[in-house]
Amino acid sequence: MQDKTSGYMKEAIALAEKAWGMTSPNPLVGAVIVKDGKITGRGFHEQAGKPHAEVNALADAGKSAQKADLYVTLEPCSTYGRTPPCTEAVIRAGIGRVFIGSLDPNPAHAGRGVDILRNAGIEVFTEIEKAACDTLNEAFFKWITVKMPFVILKMAMTLDGKIATKDGLSKWITGPAARQRVQRLRQWADAILVGGNTARNDHPSLTVRDIPGWRQPRRLVASKTLTPEALKSLLPDGVTPEIIRADDGGEWRSEMLRLGAENVTALLIEGGGELAAAALNAGIVDKVEFHIAPKILGGRDSRPVIGGANPLTLAEALALKNISVERAGEDIIVVGYPDYST
Repeated sequence: MQDKTSGYMKEAIALAEKAWGMTSPNPLVGAVIVKDGKITGRGFHEQAGKPHAEVNALADAGKSAQKADLYVTLEPCSTYGRTPPCTEAVIRAGIGRVFIGSLDPNPAHAGRGVDILRNAGIEVFTEIEKAACDTLNEAFFKWITVKMPFVILKMAMTLDGKIATKDGLSKWITGPAARQRVQRLRQWADAILVGGNTARNDHPSLTVRDIPGWRQPRRLVASKTLTPEALKSLLPDGVTPEIIRADDGGEWRSEMLRLGAENVTALLIEGGGELAAAALNAGIVDKVEFHIAPKILGGRDSRPVIGGANPLTLAEALALKNISVERAGEDIIVVGYPDYST
């Protein structure tokens, strides 16, 4: 029974991922309807303002939803927004049992949908494949609770920790598979942030490529000296850059709150070593993703992946937790979450 329950929730997660990068500022949600051991309905939330996953799955299942099981990656909503509450649709369809991955992270709503369903006589089971469901919406969860974007720091480096030559040449450190993974991160992001040196040296487009008509992220450049006019000459035509000016942690936090108020739920940092150090020191980075190429660049003046002030002891190192390692072509991808308590 447990294996089947897990399998159905993994199917719902796969459905949710079909809308990767398309639902912000709403979460990714997938749902399946199961009747007599068979999936009879599938649905996912396709875009903000469109029907939620549960409604789409119920429509797909039709009459077979009566006394069936619903598997949904996120607790059904219980309030009116741009769409009616999903709890009403679930009750009206005659669903017998509901299996939920993540509870609603909003303290004002958490558990409310569960209570409504149980009061209607529906059996409810929670925390099915919880870790995977939570990871699916880690950006939304942070944004809805603290009103700041979830920040991923992505860096491409050689095996000896270099991101560019002394003169700033960096194309290409990693291979095609890793660069394609970066495109997926850009799909996820509401905004992309680079530093002034990256803008000067690389002239990056900071866009999602190879997907015609895709919603492009906002382009941000952290710099104390560059002006919007100067940036227009550095970045490709059609790019409208925004300047971020922040020195200390308080200023970075203010910028994150401003972006969060503007519905930026997910921020991708692709800057150089100095910007990476500033973001980490400010404590705004939630997750790091380092792409490590099997190359040794060498050179004492080649640019390091993390700059900033020199630490005096190894005890000053920032540890990571919940680490995962995988391959992308010939490159190694290391993902982890900074443990600022260290």
